[in-house]
Amino acid sequence: MEREEAEWVVQRHGQTVYRLAYARTGNREDAEDVTQETFLRLVRAAPKFRDEDHCRAWLLRVAANCAQDLFRAPWRKRERPIEEAEHLHVADHIPEPGGVLEAVLSLPESYRLPVHLFYYEGLSIREIAGVLGKREGAVRTSLTRARALLRDKLKEEGDYV
Repeated sequence: MEREEAEWVVQRHGQTVYRLAYARTGNREDAEDVTQETFLRLVRAAPKFRDEDHCRAWLLRVAANCAQDLFRAPWRKRERPIEEAEHLHVADHIPEPGGVLEAVLSLPESYRLPVHLFYYEGLSIREIAGVLGKREGAVRTSLTRARALLRDKLKEEGDYV
């Protein structure tokens, strides 16, 4: 892949990939790592895309896979909870208490990604199914269950209108 073409793809889709990575990982540093790995894989693989949508779908699928790989890494299992690292200054990276973003990030992993792709990235159920390698019915079910969980959580917090 030519440098100019890669730069254009990063400019065009960098924020989309980062948002997906952040929704999947829940923190800035991991999201940056996933985004970087996604674009490294793009440069190494140098795939030929049919159109813009094919490029976007490929990048989102690779980003989702990279995030999953991050969670499978052996060193991840040795991490300590953030509460044990009180001496670190992490307030800049934690969302404000309450609100929709925190509610979405608190969803189980299997619901968080479909919600992000549907509401934040504007993908259709068919596109989400393609990105995640799932059936459309499974995506619909995940979205329905996630909406119910979000509704309940936001009602508890008084943020539901």
